[in-house]
Amino acid sequence: MNNIKKIGLSALAGSLAMVSANAVEYTMTGGLLSTYSMVKSDQAFKTGENGKGFGTATDLSFNAAGELDNGFTVGYFMGVDTNGALANTSAQLTVGMGSFGTLQLNQIGGSKANGIDDITPNAYNETWDGLTVGNGKTVATENNPSFFGSQTSSGSIEYRMPAQAYMGVTMNSSLTYDPNAGVAGAAKGGVAPTNEGSGIAGTFQAAHESGLEFGFGHEESDASEKNTSNLSSTTGYLKFSQGGVTIAYQEAYRNASNETNITSVADTEATMSGIAYTTGDLTVSWGESTIQTKGLGSTVAREKIKLESLQAAYVMGAMTVSAATSETKNHGGILAQNYEENTLAVSFAF
Repeated sequence: MNNIKKIGLSALAGSLAMVSANAVEYTMTGGLLSTYSMVKSDQAFKTGENGKGFGTATDLSFNAAGELDNGFTVGYFMGVDTNGALANTSAQLTVGMGSFGTLQLNQIGGSKANGIDDITPNAYNETWDGLTVGNGKTVATENNPSFFGSQTSSGSIEYRMPAQAYMGVTMNSSLTYDPNAGVAGAAKGGVAPTNEGSGIAGTFQAAHESGLEFGFGHEESDASEKNTSNLSSTTGYLKFSQGGVTIAYQEAYRNASNETNITSVADTEATMSGIAYTTGDLTVSWGESTIQTKGLGSTVAREKIKLESLQAAYVMGAMTVSAATSETKNHGGILAQNYEENTLAVSFAF
């Protein structure tokens, strides 16, 4: 992306005014995505989910980066949704401490744990991201296999160890703490709106120079007025890249233990797999995900939900043309409730 604006300043504004810093670079970038989607679902499924239509998303990204007198680096990122009323959709403050690692404040998203919720390759989007709900609606929780890291993604502080290299293997790890798990970060000088339980997450990733990579993560959150049970989530993946081919497989599990008298949450398990091939400016991919909510007490287990998506993308400079055909089987965990969507998208980066 091209920089729209660069300004050299002698100090970071606002919260960094007390710290002496060298020149700071501010950049603003943006993107636009236009789609044409055709949706078809079973008659017994929710009304209003069939049809076709155009949609547009416009976003701006703001970055600030500078260096302190002691050699530490400071960076800030904010993503803004400009479709209607301006909305801050992502915000992180990062302090790089050289050989001591990195500290990151995840005000809105951005945690490492949430970053490995689904690592499968794709040409356009994950199988669950905007491809299985129609009309631009948010994917339903029961259809989303990428639940790992969601409890500690916002309003958390994170430590990332510096990358370690040994015998061709590069290793990374992180530790995240969230005082109010499962909710948005508090406003300046404020606290969470209710008495939320805290959460903690850790990740480890190792990538070999041969193209083989593996990683895993674990997340815990305490019971509270909102999270009715102590939630424990685990994920692990294998990924291999060679030439233009990338293939990956991932599993995730979420368990709930009830130590209070509040209603428990059913256990959930998910799998994600995908393969992508890139030649020149063209990428094609196939992805498949499953998610199943187990039985709880007298409630029987839901049917296993299966998400499939075939995608292609062609890059022409700052413009990318993408296409995806996707299907959800047993939508919402209900047998034979199927959902199909075909999408043609054009995106621009500026």
